[in-house]
Amino acid sequence: MGVSGSGKTTIGKRLARRLGFEFADADAYHPQANIDKMAAGVPLTDADRRPWLAALRALIEARAAGGRSLVLGCSALKRSYREALAGERAADGGRAGGGREPRVTFVYLRADYDTILERMERRQGHYMKAGMLESQFRDLEEPQDAVTVDVTGSVAAAVRQALSGLAGRGVTPPAPGRSDAEPRRRDGAPPRGGAPPQRGGHGGDDHEEEPT
Repeated sequence: MGVSGSGKTTIGKRLARRLGFEFADADAYHPQANIDKMAAGVPLTDADRRPWLAALRALIEARAAGGRSLVLGCSALKRSYREALAGERAADGGRAGGGREPRVTFVYLRADYDTILERMERRQGHYMKAGMLESQFRDLEEPQDAVTVDVTGSVAAAVRQALSGLAGRGVTPPAPGRSDAEPRRRDGAPPRGGAPPQRGGHGGDDHEEEPT
């Protein structure tokens, strides 16, 4: 999670590959009306995001029902959006009444406004306009319970930091010999959150490119 330009796709794909999970880009689940608004430089409202968040939650539930883990690259700027994605349960908590549900852990890709603005001004081929960045930072409600990653440096450094933070919460790659459809956590519980890995993509994780 994080504002546009923080590296959700680049870092998310690397993270998914290292964990053996699937990757999904939340932007691909926006209805066309939302894409048109963003392309025109019009910020989305909470009402605009509601069906999008519902589609993402359905994706998480579908992967969990199939025993698969997912790294989902999603802005998730507000606490209410994260609650919608998590199904009203926090990464380290549970729903009262205790039904079995997907566990969701948020990884917050953090950088200052000036760093992200500089990246956005160099960015091409994306419908998010650099001028909308201010509204994203205004909407951002920084999470208190997420794995927080400094993305002012290289992709490789951010991936290492994210993996370390996730490992501390029991989110690790599948055991040798297990398939991607059978991820596990150290405590044997279902893996926390994420998105399924899309194969291929970038080169090695030590490539010192800038997050996008």
